[in-house]
Amino acid sequence: MLAYTTYGSDTSAPWITFIHGAGGSSAIWYKQLRYFAPKYQILLIDLRGHGASAKQPVSEKPYTFVDITADIIEVLDHLKIQKSHFVGISLGSILIFKLAQLRPDLCDKLVLGGAILQLNFRAQVLMNLGKFLKNVVPYLWLYIFFAWIIMPKKNHAPSRRLFIREAKRLREGEFIRWYKLTLNVNAELRLLRETQLQAQALFISGSEDFMFLPSVRATVQQQKSSKLVVIPNCGHVVNVEQSDIFNQLVESFLKEE
Repeated sequence: MLAYTTYGSDTSAPWITFIHGAGGSSAIWYKQLRYFAPKYQILLIDLRGHGASAKQPVSEKPYTFVDITADIIEVLDHLKIQKSHFVGISLGSILIFKLAQLRPDLCDKLVLGGAILQLNFRAQVLMNLGKFLKNVVPYLWLYIFFAWIIMPKKNHAPSRRLFIREAKRLREGEFIRWYKLTLNVNAELRLLRETQLQAQALFISGSEDFMFLPSVRATVQQQKSSKLVVIPNCGHVVNVEQSDIFNQLVESFLKEE
């Protein structure tokens, strides 16, 4: 089972489950933990090969989004959580989307930060470039390169440093498995974009998230139960870069009737 941590002493309070992105860990939610733990029950999960889950043996089989989502469901079932809000960032938003598709009964409200819903032409070129370089250069160099491409500005630096620090804990074989998963992500994302979410969803993106924001705008227009908030002067990792605004948006959304 994945490594996880729970917080909150009020067992009557609603659950919020936080899902990090590729290369990160549950440590990226530290600003949300301080804000939400006094009011909610919190579940932080480290995905396969990430954070505390990096110590666990991993399958040699190629990863699929169904398998990784099943890991999350296993933790929820183990804790007997029948329903939870879900908050995700970056690739974690794909997993929450997939979870809402596979087990809508588990989902209360969904918050998808820095959502990845399509790889544009530039992203596909970069991914294919990385496909050829991953056996030539150290994987961490490749990750750092992508971090700079996705988060290039000075105000993105804290997010960039955080993700690079967490990525250093990934083993090389684990990085390769996740990289291969994302190489073919567009087919999966197309199916997800065509799925009407049953749960209410709030997409929160930064105005400077130039690689992923256009597809989020297009998807939200097709989702009847979804809305988008764009944070000005903010990059991809909105929960870190503009944590106060992000937390307030999430809390207001969760309290809406």
